[in-house]
Amino acid sequence: MAIPPYMHPFVLDVKPVGRHRQGNIDVHTAGLNTETPRPAVVFVHGGPLPAEVKPRPRDWPTFLGYGALAASSDLVGVTVDHRLHSGTDYPVAAEDVVSAVERARGLDGVDPDRVGLWFFSGGGPLSADWLAAPPPWLRCVALTYPILALPGSEKTRFNAVAALSTVPTVPILLTRVGHEYPEAARTQDAFVDAAGANGVALHVIEVPGGQHGFDSLDHTDESRAAVTEAMTWVSETLRGTG
Repeated sequence: MAIPPYMHPFVLDVKPVGRHRQGNIDVHTAGLNTETPRPAVVFVHGGPLPAEVKPRPRDWPTFLGYGALAASSDLVGVTVDHRLHSGTDYPVAAEDVVSAVERARGLDGVDPDRVGLWFFSGGGPLSADWLAAPPPWLRCVALTYPILALPGSEKTRFNAVAALSTVPTVPILLTRVGHEYPEAARTQDAFVDAAGANGVALHVIEVPGGQHGFDSLDHTDESRAAVTEAMTWVSETLRGTG
């Protein structure tokens, strides 16, 4: 039987770390120190994914890899299991993300004033709320092969492209692949154009030879370099050294 695409190994060989499950979040850390709180990065998976899909994204090699990579970067990595099961579930998934972020900020050993959010694929529209009104503790937003607007959503809540008209001051990272789904690529093009038009700080990582899901499907030097650069950017931005 063929391995499902989402069960392919993560592109980086990262040593696993301690993972602690708390409801719909998993906390990846090499050990929390309450005397020296660390920044946290919350990973928001894509979709929609039917509720019966098992294992859930936080148990996929990709997100286990990102969580361990965050921990190896001296961050706290938090993966979320949200309820984006259909195209109409964005509001409930957004509630799940808000709840997960608040619990992440409340963890012992996490600096609640240094948190980043990292969205993937169909989870991209969930970034719109945070971009439209970023709280002061949100230090960065990362987007990897994202869809950034839903069809017909030009004036609706879950349009990350439209959210840039508010000129968010939070730094944004976009990782793009050369062999992207056309519908996702169109929204990414519009996002880049909107960032330029509104003077929004946007750092772009290009993966010309990559496909959607490159971080598990394309085991190349280019993929490894892109994931490493993205995590370095997030880590440095959270620490204010980037």
